[in-house]
Amino acid sequence: EGPVTIERKGQERIVTVSGTLGDRDLGSVVRDLSAKLREIPKPMGYDFTFGGEYEEQQETFKELTFAAILALILVYMVMASQFESLRDPFIILFSIPLAAVGVIAILVITNTTFNMQGFLGVIILVGIVVNNAIILIDYMNQLRRQSGYSVRDAVVTGGTRRLRPILMTTTTTVLGLVPMALGIGEGSELQAPLARVVIGGLTTSTLITLIVIPVVYSMFEERSERAKSKVLQSVQT
Repeated sequence: EGPVTIERKGQERIVTVSGTLGDRDLGSVVRDLSAKLREIPKPMGYDFTFGGEYEEQQETFKELTFAAILALILVYMVMASQFESLRDPFIILFSIPLAAVGVIAILVITNTTFNMQGFLGVIILVGIVVNNAIILIDYMNQLRRQSGYSVRDAVVTGGTRRLRPILMTTTTTVLGLVPMALGIGEGSELQAPLARVVIGGLTTSTLITLIVIPVVYSMFEERSERAKSKVLQSVQT
């Protein structure tokens, strides 16, 4: 006729219904439960909330999102100080969204859920996918400053000469993560999503960077040169 115990959380009475997961991921189970719970009529002042592992996951995702944004800002600041420019680091950052293509593709192909380990892999990608673009942009700038190359010649020459180093660094990183991505060994399946995310993001980012970054670089630099030439002509006149 009455409750044996009364539980409260945040000064509100709660009733806990608990369970364990079988062969399904947490996100799909929560989506199915949410759809079923919406069909249940609730009296005024009553509500359904998800706790336990799902609540902890959402809090962790918020913290990791802040960490990813902070990593992006720090990477930009470091590049801006090294290049002594705000434009070149901005061009390099174009390689980061390109990694999302590989991340989504490899998660779908390997049927891997995006969990906390995968999110950590994304944060790692923020720091390493820019390496290839840095090598490319820095060498192009050297060709223009030291050898007097035009923008187009610097882009073509830089892409040709830096193709092998970029592919070598990417290949060694990817091959080093393959054992972890395969999930070989007891408990290794927990770390596999991290390795898969890094492999997918780094591979596609490298391949697309070799095309997109030179194009974006040439667009920005040619526009900058046209603006400088117009200023010089106006000063001379």
